Amino acid sequence: MTVAAATGGQAELTARYGQALMNTFGAPKRVFVRGEGAHLWDADGGRYLDLLAGLAVNALGHAHPQVLGAISAQLSTLGHVSNFFATPTQIALAERLAAFATVNAPGLEARVFFTNSGTEANEAGFKITRMPGRKRLIAMTGAFHGRSLGALALTANPAYREPFEPLPGEVTFVPYGDAAALAAALDDTVAAVILEPIQGENGVVEPPSGFLAAARELTAAVGALLWVDEVQTGIGRCGAWLASSDSGVTADIVTFAKGLGNGFPIGACVATGPAASLLGPGSHGTTFGGNPVAAAAGLAVIGIIERDGLLQRATEAGDRLAAQVLGLGDPGIRAVRGRGLLRGVVLAEPIAPAVAQTALDAGFVINAPRPDVLRLAPPLIVTDAQLDTFVAALPALLAQSRPEVVGGHR
Repeated sequence: MTVAAATGGQAELTARYGQALMNTFGAPKRVFVRGEGAHLWDADGGRYLDLLAGLAVNALGHAHPQVLGAISAQLSTLGHVSNFFATPTQIALAERLAAFATVNAPGLEARVFFTNSGTEANEAGFKITRMPGRKRLIAMTGAFHGRSLGALALTANPAYREPFEPLPGEVTFVPYGDAAALAAALDDTVAAVILEPIQGENGVVEPPSGFLAAARELTAAVGALLWVDEVQTGIGRCGAWLASSDSGVTADIVTFAKGLGNGFPIGACVATGPAASLLGPGSHGTTFGGNPVAAAAGLAVIGIIERDGLLQRATEAGDRLAAQVLGLGDPGIRAVRGRGLLRGVVLAEPIAPAVAQTALDAGFVINAPRPDVLRLAPPLIVTDAQLDTFVAALPALLAQSRPEVVGGHR
């Protein structure tokens, strides 16, 4: 038996998309039909180098044989049983994630709540912050934590927030990376501070050195929880299981998703220390979260990253990519931000959306989280030779995307 799928060319499928799906994402830029490794193919046969990895999801690229094998083997054995029961894969993955969250505090108690996405993981974190009785939260300007009402309340973008206000909770936003501003906003009414170790949606922005350590010290002083959102930065993306681990801190709440399942929907909220016991029976739930197939995918991803040395590879490839982009000496490039294989190329002009479109037309998938920033988040298995093709093409992509060229006046 075969699964019925829409067939046809790019134009036909795009038109059918517009008739069948809600217009929440706009018209799709391409209709992709196949992926292998770091490449994608569209409905007209065009091939693309995927330097976005499904927004930092496909850490091992497309159709990875070992991940596919793990999913297929688990689904052929046991696919779903509900959370009235447990499965070995669920338990094993929870143990691995708990260990990641406590890498700087071995032996500290940690407990996991599994979800289907990063937004859901952050919803679980939001609920945990309510349990001590305090209601106020502090989040960062430039933050992105998801689109559900709870996660959106912690997200700083007015364009996302305002149509759906009033949002849950009392949330104060402070400048990202500003320890003095955080100290001024903190008092004993604050339940938690949430932050990203690197703000991906804000243009791959890192805080000053020492900011996470200061946040840990400041929250501990007033009895507030420190919550680190590792949805985009975790599971090897930045060269470590947690991008926050090199700060030396242990957060009370850590949220994961994206790269954990390599495309299979999964997320996790890990609570440590006293926070690990704040949610009890009946205080939260999920139908599909932690199902054995998703857990098998997560275990396979972690195992392959370990086996193939992809944490070190992400660091080395990312540093090499940044050096090569800067080495172009192109006046249109101001800086390269980020760590590992999460990088933001900062441009001298606000032409990033045009560059992303020009790149797509040239066979490269990237995106523009800000008008002057290109985001690169390729699979961790991307080769140097593949990255070199993008670096070589970048000056021409920039030149072709400037307004006077796009407008036909040059």
